[in-house]
Amino acid sequence: MNVRGFQQMVIRLERRRFLRATGALVFSIIGETLELSAARADEAPPDFRVIVHPENPNRSVSRRFIADVFLKDISRWDGGEAARPVDLRSDSPVRGRFSERVIRRSVSAVRSYWQQRIFSGRSLPPPELDTDEDVVRYVQRDRGAVGYVSGRADIGKVRSLIVTYD
Repeated sequence: MNVRGFQQMVIRLERRRFLRATGALVFSIIGETLELSAARADEAPPDFRVIVHPENPNRSVSRRFIADVFLKDISRWDGGEAARPVDLRSDSPVRGRFSERVIRRSVSAVRSYWQQRIFSGRSLPPPELDTDEDVVRYVQRDRGAVGYVSGRADIGKVRSLIVTYD
């Protein structure tokens, strides 16, 4: 083998080493990026939080129980206190997520449900408030109140309720 052939062989080997090292670096960066994204997803606030008065003795309830409270099929907490749900206004994205996830109906389906109940004289829907802050104030004032707010809302002295999903 002549000198030129030897130099070309060394250059090819160096290129391969460079490409392997570069590829390993790229895969390492991609892996770390995915791990950071997963960690950030774990730290992201939930879409919404169900909140209750600080004196409400319940710490967790089932999704079905909360749905029944908001549809007024259940009117009392386990301890006997009257349950008083409060909704955000119908165009709120938080209400949309709450309705889909907890009540398992769209906001428009819930509105249709209430129109039928009102027409039949059975009950009225929960009051609708404009903002998270309004919901927090409502819940703070009434021991039986239950509402939901965005995951980033400042809930002050009211307490988040753990909702278990079936």
